[in-house]
Amino acid sequence: MKLEYSKRVKRLPTYIFVEIEQLLSEKRKEGIDLIPLGIGDPDIATPDLIINELIKQVKKPENQKYPTSMGEEDFREVVARWYKIRFNINLDPKEEISNVIGGKEGVANIARAFVNPGDIVLCPNPGYPVYENGATKLCDADPYSMPLLKEINFLPDLDAIDTKILKKAKLMYLNYPNNPTGAIAPKEFLKKVVDYAQDYNFFIVHDNPYSEFTFDDYIAPSILQIDQNHVEINSASKMFNMTGFRCGWVAGNKDIIQGLRKIKSQIDSGCPKFIQRAVIKGLNEYKSQKKPEIIERTVKTYEKRRDILIKGLNDIGWTTNKPQATFYVWTQIPEKYRDNSCMEFVKDLIEVGVVITPGTGFGQYGEGFVRFALTQPEQHIIEAIERIDTLIN
Repeated sequence: MKLEYSKRVKRLPTYIFVEIEQLLSEKRKEGIDLIPLGIGDPDIATPDLIINELIKQVKKPENQKYPTSMGEEDFREVVARWYKIRFNINLDPKEEISNVIGGKEGVANIARAFVNPGDIVLCPNPGYPVYENGATKLCDADPYSMPLLKEINFLPDLDAIDTKILKKAKLMYLNYPNNPTGAIAPKEFLKKVVDYAQDYNFFIVHDNPYSEFTFDDYIAPSILQIDQNHVEINSASKMFNMTGFRCGWVAGNKDIIQGLRKIKSQIDSGCPKFIQRAVIKGLNEYKSQKKPEIIERTVKTYEKRRDILIKGLNDIGWTTNKPQATFYVWTQIPEKYRDNSCMEFVKDLIEVGVVITPGTGFGQYGEGFVRFALTQPEQHIIEAIERIDTLIN
């Protein structure tokens, strides 16, 4: 039997991470001790009060049945409550909130609901690869890269986008606090994006899973504070260290939510009820805009790791700025390596046992940069700095 991939699958690039994983597998066989600072998967455990609630909820027979693909009513009500407390936004849980099986699923399925072959989707570059590939290309649409450049604080230059592109655009993916750059977006910038969307008749999908991972008294906004004609994605994955549980939500414009629900009703049966109710337990810890202790504890851990990494890199001559959000550090490769690609530099680092992510894993405009994930204990970060020092000095 001869099998052939569909044209849309053929459009997908080979994941750069596959090449890295193959290299890591070889190095492990050679006995090299690797310090993994590449993947954005928290090493911190899910809070006990959520785990205990999960155990309690999974034992209830009513929580072992099919959930609804849009999310249970009590889950949507608590998400609405969280938006009110956290952002002072009023949302209707019946029509303006939907559960998703992790934020990634929401990113892709919103495109399925609204994007037609040949449509243009505005995607940040560097950016989360799902915007361009799992969402846009798998809908036979055309991604338009919005460069995120250091010179403009890793914000897209809206004025540089051709008006012909803007007029044809169906939607824009936006992500602040940003992965991979750690950049933040002022409310004034979000207002400008909203104005562009209104002028050119496209909608915004604001992917906001790092909203709670902010430092130095910075508080991340929601785009829904500016305009509720768009949608925002968030999840328990990063907020409560629940990446393996796959539970998130999309909130905002009811017509966009309705389109998402229509897609989901055809392809999934929703996130398990017991997981949704465990997430409810976590969200109910919010009593004010201030981060609850279960999140603040995690943020403080990442803040300490960030400070150790930044100081360590600068001490060995690798100039690196301190991000105000996310648990990533995005930095240009050391000056002596800038004649080489970031992938070549990452391969050299693997030889000394340090694993980070090349910027080109997030798009062409990531060339020359790398991303550290602060997902290892402090001592491992200190050891990684010592190993990096042996390579670059």
